[in-house]
Amino acid sequence: MARTQDKQKAIDLRLKGYSYSQIKSELKISKGTLSGWLKNYPLSEERIKELTGKNEKRIENYRKTRQRQREEIFKKIYSEEKAKIFPLSKRDLFIAGLFLYWGEGAKTKDAEVSLSNTDPIMTKFFIYWLENSLKIGRPKIKIRLHLYQDMNIEEEINFWAKTLNINKPQFGKPYIKNTNKSAITYKNGFGHGTCNIIVGNVILMRRILMGLKTIQDYFNLKYK
Repeated sequence: MARTQDKQKAIDLRLKGYSYSQIKSELKISKGTLSGWLKNYPLSEERIKELTGKNEKRIENYRKTRQRQREEIFKKIYSEEKAKIFPLSKRDLFIAGLFLYWGEGAKTKDAEVSLSNTDPIMTKFFIYWLENSLKIGRPKIKIRLHLYQDMNIEEEINFWAKTLNINKPQFGKPYIKNTNKSAITYKNGFGHGTCNIIVGNVILMRRILMGLKTIQDYFNLKYK
């Protein structure tokens, strides 16, 4: 008797436009059983579209909720890491710059300190390091850009001059690559070419190289 009553309730709900999932939730009956009971009670196309729309909205709301949760997690982590890192001491800044130069700087020219990168923020940091840790004034810094033939050369020079706060007379003649920027397949970088920051200073280069050697020797001995 109870089974018959459940079937009739399921049919009644179906006739009201309930989906299988809604009926299953209401009556606690398996979807397989409902499929047998309701095979002769299909929903109208209009009702199916309505339910589909609700489902899409539910999915979108879920995605937005998950996105907000991720953003909150990253905000929390960002705040924690920022508190650990800043403010930078003079020593912190000097060491950070040395490690940057170890990874990205040129080390083959005895009389020239040079770093090339496509990332404007990294190049800004390098100039900040030159000024504040190594006491190199901006007028002593030279810039050479590596650009692509389909770029607007003057616009790119203006971009880097403004970004780095370096006067345009300090820019050398850019090297123009025959490749088009549109042919580059990397996902990041290359939007404004490559910026090469140069300081001609023998003593400065020796200081940087010896600073790097102390780091290399320390870890080489420590982890033998």
